[in-house]
Amino acid sequence: MGDKVRIGVIGCGQIAQQHFKSYQGIPDAEVVACADIKPEAADSSAKTFGIPKVYYNAHEMLEKEELDAVDVCLHNNLHRSATEAVLASGRHAYCEKPMAGTYADAVAMKAAADKSGKMLHIQLAGIYSNEVRAAKELIDAGVLGDVFYARSNGHRRRGRPYLDGYGSPNFVQKDISAGGALYDMGVYHISEMLFLLGNPAIERVTGKTYQKMPIDPKRLAESGANVEEIAMGFVRFAGDITMDVLEAWAVHLDQFEGSFVVGSEGGVRLKPFAYHRSYGDLDVSGGADLGSAKYRWRKLRSEDGETDIRDNSQAHWIAAIQGKTPLLPTAEIALNTMLISEGIYLSEQLRREVTSEEVLERSQSKALQV
Repeated sequence: MGDKVRIGVIGCGQIAQQHFKSYQGIPDAEVVACADIKPEAADSSAKTFGIPKVYYNAHEMLEKEELDAVDVCLHNNLHRSATEAVLASGRHAYCEKPMAGTYADAVAMKAAADKSGKMLHIQLAGIYSNEVRAAKELIDAGVLGDVFYARSNGHRRRGRPYLDGYGSPNFVQKDISAGGALYDMGVYHISEMLFLLGNPAIERVTGKTYQKMPIDPKRLAESGANVEEIAMGFVRFAGDITMDVLEAWAVHLDQFEGSFVVGSEGGVRLKPFAYHRSYGDLDVSGGADLGSAKYRWRKLRSEDGETDIRDNSQAHWIAAIQGKTPLLPTAEIALNTMLISEGIYLSEQLRREVTSEEVLERSQSKALQV
């Protein structure tokens, strides 16, 4: 398939603007239509990015436009209904993170993709970073030995959407966003670790969440903020692998130590990238020239189809649709990310460790209709 991929976009809000810009940098992609229930958002996006067709109803766009694929840029609890509609229409689907508002809805999305035979790709931007790619090469080469433990870590000192000055109240309202720091930031860091660990099966999860930091009274009243600003957890995987999670939208600390993976023979920290290993009695630690590595990845691996295909999530998706590269298992990784996140929420609710089976059994759909 050599022709440009014709794309429609559902949702023209804040995150969609980044998607539109990304597609402009991909020669094989063409955004031919966009849809939003807010006419001003759809009209503004079309004018800014030169999109020829504008709709105020996503279903109308799916019915009338000749599209190869559709990008869903909506709030979390709208992901399922929009993605299922795209897949049912016979198009490949791209969906913003997190995969859905609940694990049950994410499971339904994956089932719909499997039934349709179309590709479902989830926006997990972190797995395309130079740091994650370098760490994956070390792990795949066996340099770290038997990988058994990881830390998923994300820090903001004061970065709660709307409450600290940016974004809309939708980000902190559970009936729309379904979660706070875990769904906004933690998705990226947890998915990075799952990707590096090989996405192992999850056995048990325990966790705790907090909303403790002071909130401007007016912003609190306007938003009704009821999602967590800090989340922590511990995950047991099959194969004697474990991971802990610490994600903060707001915390009285200048920084966290960052995400890392360790094995029997070595360890790697992502940011700043550092590799650690012992040779006899000599402990060795060092960084890496990731800029030069990326240059060689793009120039020397062109015959393997790498080039710019791994530059970002959209470029990879377009290349996969055109048959230039296998699609990374982002739906499977996103599904396990949802399982961990909801496992932490359920553990907080029950005040104990929970099994993956319990999370699936207790998870309930909160999907809103597009």
